[in-house]
Amino acid sequence: MPCLQSEPLQEQMASDGVTPDPSSPSDSPCPGGREQPVVTSAGWFFSPLWSRRTKTHRWGFGSGVDSNRVEDWLDDHSSREMVGGWFVETLPSPQTSRGPSRSPSGPSSSMLLLGRGRDSFPLSSPSLWISPSIPSSLHQPPPHQTSTLSTPQWGDPLTLEKAGSCSPRTPRSPHSPVSSRSLRCPHTPRSSPRSSPRSSPRSPRRTRSCGRGEPCGRGEGCDWMMKLLARGSGRIGSVAELCQGALQHAIEVVWAERCSLSLLRQDQDGCRGLVQVVSLTAPGCVREESSSNHAHLELVKGILGYVVATGMPMNMTGDVYEDPGFITDEDQTSGFKLKSVLSVPIKNSRQEVLGAALVLNKRISDDVQGSLFTDQDEKVLACHMGLLGLVLDNVQLFESSRQEANRCQVLLTLARLLSEEQKSMENLLGKMAATILPVSRAQYCTIFIARDRPRNSFSGLVHMEGEEQGSEFQIFQRDCTLSDIDLTHALRVLVSMETLNVSGADQDPPAGSLVCCPIRNGKTGRIIAVCQLKNKLGAAPGEAETGRAFHRYDERLLEDFAVYCGLALQTVQTVQRIEYQRASQDVTQEVLSYHLTAAQEEIRALQEAEIPSAQSLRILDFSFSDFGLSEDSTAQATVRMFLDLNLVQDFNIDYKCLCQWVLSVRRGYRSNVPYHNWSHGLSTAQCMFAMMMSTDQLQSNLSRLEVLALMIATLNHDLDHRGVSNSYIERTQQPLAQLYGTSSLEHHHYDMCLFILNNPGSQILSGLCPDDYRTVLPMIEKAILATDLAVYMERRAEFFELGQRGVRWEEDRHRDLLRSMLMTASDIAAITKPWHIQKRTAKLVASEFFAQGDREKEEFNIKPVDMMNRDNSTRLPHMQVNYIDGMCHPLYQTLSGMFDSCSPLLDGLMRNRENWMLLAETGEEGGEEE
Repeated sequence: MPCLQSEPLQEQMASDGVTPDPSSPSDSPCPGGREQPVVTSAGWFFSPLWSRRTKTHRWGFGSGVDSNRVEDWLDDHSSREMVGGWFVETLPSPQTSRGPSRSPSGPSSSMLLLGRGRDSFPLSSPSLWISPSIPSSLHQPPPHQTSTLSTPQWGDPLTLEKAGSCSPRTPRSPHSPVSSRSLRCPHTPRSSPRSSPRSSPRSPRRTRSCGRGEPCGRGEGCDWMMKLLARGSGRIGSVAELCQGALQHAIEVVWAERCSLSLLRQDQDGCRGLVQVVSLTAPGCVREESSSNHAHLELVKGILGYVVATGMPMNMTGDVYEDPGFITDEDQTSGFKLKSVLSVPIKNSRQEVLGAALVLNKRISDDVQGSLFTDQDEKVLACHMGLLGLVLDNVQLFESSRQEANRCQVLLTLARLLSEEQKSMENLLGKMAATILPVSRAQYCTIFIARDRPRNSFSGLVHMEGEEQGSEFQIFQRDCTLSDIDLTHALRVLVSMETLNVSGADQDPPAGSLVCCPIRNGKTGRIIAVCQLKNKLGAAPGEAETGRAFHRYDERLLEDFAVYCGLALQTVQTVQRIEYQRASQDVTQEVLSYHLTAAQEEIRALQEAEIPSAQSLRILDFSFSDFGLSEDSTAQATVRMFLDLNLVQDFNIDYKCLCQWVLSVRRGYRSNVPYHNWSHGLSTAQCMFAMMMSTDQLQSNLSRLEVLALMIATLNHDLDHRGVSNSYIERTQQPLAQLYGTSSLEHHHYDMCLFILNNPGSQILSGLCPDDYRTVLPMIEKAILATDLAVYMERRAEFFELGQRGVRWEEDRHRDLLRSMLMTASDIAAITKPWHIQKRTAKLVASEFFAQGDREKEEFNIKPVDMMNRDNSTRLPHMQVNYIDGMCHPLYQTLSGMFDSCSPLLDGLMRNRENWMLLAETGEEGGEEE
């Protein structure tokens, strides 16, 4: 084959980026670690690019429109860009730069002539495969043309290099469509021009123009182009209609016997393939059954592969039947001869190849056949296909935007359902499945709930069914069990954890198409469910309902749907856990209420007891101590404080409720805690009571609600204290720290206070109006939180300034700050008590602190701070002096300066400092209690 190895052709191949490689394989698989083909000669486009099993199938050039394939092509090639406009004002110049003019060969020298000198454009994917079309009829063609359906069943995918590279040549089969005699190099001199259609008198239509001056036979303007450009976005029609109209016009413009149009499609493996969309036959020409032998099919597939892979047109001419290797038994009986082939690429505005158009056998008249396609025919066809490419690109963008809008609407609906329905898992998943069914046009949507144990199994499902009824889509919920549904694909996805898309036509025997996707837990990534769409609806008339496959858009929509299903499952499970914990909490509170509530005999005894006076109980003195009082006397002293402050009368507190509340608060303190127990709570409340009764400014300037809040807060400020500090609770990560974060103990004390206040029979605030009730609770909370010494250290500088300037009682911030400091002064008032009480109390505090230090040593193997280190027990006097100087003295000094009646607190503090200082100097630990 000297022409195949001629230098001009090799130079042309080199300019196109083709690298000869005689050892290249015959098949070119898809990307993914597989070898890419290398072209050895110009005979590459005659290689069997399909599997051998396809020899018996025919290439149909009398086919109509495959609308379903076009829809799938649009779905699989949705652009990320949105539609900015339908058309581009000017068309790009066709890439049809040609070499020297040609003249047809004489009858004795048949040849094939390749287009040359064209620019090439890279494909967006380096691989290509050819896919069969599915028969479908969109609409009837015009009466003067024949339009039938072709059903070639092309086999295995083929792959091509991107622009500039071609499919590898394979060993020639016995039916190779061309030999060395039937191929002519691009720059070889031509034969006589006698039969050239350029000079033929039978082409009067060439005097007219089309579009940009290209002869079309349509006058000054091409009707097809004008009508196409005049349409709006709402009247553009489907892609199949556009391709049908373009081919109907093209077969008239170039006077071809038949033509076809194929578009690129990308499969799930990333391989790009051609799908034949439209195929037309001119009136009076041989029909499909007499023109589709194996040799024709192989030749056409090679040409389309070259045009799509390189982005360059190809014009092949010559009588290939003079090649002995091309003649087959089918050719001898068909009566059809392949004389000329012209194929041009279809590109968008970015010069990306979308597909290719192919025309066969130039017609001079109805009874004379066998002419050649000229350069002008190539330019005209390229011009028409250029406009078609722009329109297809815009239709694709419009379809992409429409799909994206639908997808966004579905996701918004799912989000709304997720925020509204959170209790019933079945109802929520059913509503979500009903949302995706109309958009995906699936017959069934099933959500399988995974089981924890045993693994790789399901515990239940939600099954929805959709049905097209005219223009409406009806949805039904079916009561199904796991035994009623095929679990094969769902279990496969549960194990593989990857999306599965199965086409019904690919199964043996044929079954319904489905797409299946895992649903993951957002935190752990574990598969918690599997969602499945089955049976794509909307098939063409005469096509099985299970014949359509789910495309990439359906996969993406289902994957997004799976994310929301995962959120729904987690949300419902969280709500169910919360409901369970709430029920458990109610039970716990019921038990706690029972144990906190005093026996009726105790309540009745306190209610009927005669309450001693404040003087006899000595609760008006700052030196008060409960060390010598019985439990009954401590409860009576508490009731006396509320009576003397007129709180019972002012707030309509039921006396029996008050008695039960006091006894419940006493039971709320832990008796095994050395210092922070009921005795400390009572002492704190007594100090607040003494300041209120001795200082006229407080009762006259504080509101009655503030006095009530302070008395309740002081009595409850250490409820359920555990004998450890906040730092220890945080370090040990106890539930209190997880529940509250900061000031864990103080928050817990307030919650316990609320619990007792809401406990039936202890509701002393039930007589308040709603406004007063909403006002007093925040006051109680702030007062209890103020007993955290860390809060005191943050606010005491502001209080010291307030003591120098004076309190402006009309300002809420001043009042709030004063209430907080009164709480702290009452909480640490033990430091102001008489020396024997102070020394005993200090030892109780030290024992509690040392116990915490011992636990820290044992649990964390760390050295505790000095005040909690038992090794520093001999230094207790020094620590007490430091505590007085740093923490207590500035507070009581400021408070005494503001209220003279509080000066006994400062006096007692200073006396105790002297005693502790004396012990520190003598080296004693504190002496015996007095």
